[in-house]
Amino acid sequence: MFQKFLTGKTAIVTGSNSGIGLGVAHQLAKAGADLVLNSFTDRDEDHALAEELAKQHGVKVRYIKADMSKGEECRALVEKAGACDILVNNAGIQHVAPIQDFPTEKWDAIIAINLTSSFHTTAAALPMMRKAGWGRIVNIASAHGLTASPFKSAYVAAKHGVVGLTKVTALETAQEKITCNAICPGYVLTPLVEAQIPDTMKEYNMSRDDVIKNVMLQRQPSKEFATVEELGDTTVFLCSDAAAQITGTTISVDGGWTAL
Repeated sequence: MFQKFLTGKTAIVTGSNSGIGLGVAHQLAKAGADLVLNSFTDRDEDHALAEELAKQHGVKVRYIKADMSKGEECRALVEKAGACDILVNNAGIQHVAPIQDFPTEKWDAIIAINLTSSFHTTAAALPMMRKAGWGRIVNIASAHGLTASPFKSAYVAAKHGVVGLTKVTALETAQEKITCNAICPGYVLTPLVEAQIPDTMKEYNMSRDDVIKNVMLQRQPSKEFATVEELGDTTVFLCSDAAAQITGTTISVDGGWTAL
């Protein structure tokens, strides 16, 4: 879809050894960007994944471990990368429970990883972008950054916070060649979601198609999952010259969910 117009740029993608983050990393690499992959593990397979992407796309790829629940490690990730032209804040976790039963430690972890990490990485990346005279920050928020669902208090609060942080960052960089936007996906077909389908079929005694359309995608009018490639291509577009005046906004990739 895109030419290699990001050659010479370095992109850091948090939470990128699987799912949305990995899909975004692939599309950025296709556009020529060198990559820094990240997660909280430090396994041989994490580094092997970086080598595989480098070989597949002909770009430089490194894997750097960082626990995104810890501010100092978020900032160290950016510092260890040595350059950050493109920052994709994607790391996230989820827990579902009524407010009165929501474990405090789960609330703290979700806010830290889904929201506060983006503050720390952004704070560390902005000086590098300013020195380079160019930068793109893409925050992977959620449809839940624009609307709400029961039992997801921490996740909804964090994602609304990400949208707010996006707007403030955009205003603070509005007169520079730096943009900051949030992508708000609905349900995305990731390996984690795919793995949930068989159990949900058994729980509801439904076919795969019925589970997807009537249970998992109940609130997604298109009745189709977004794909990680679509989110990656949206990210790449936001890094293009065509998006130079798009900043401080949210782009919904949710099959019409937030149009309801």
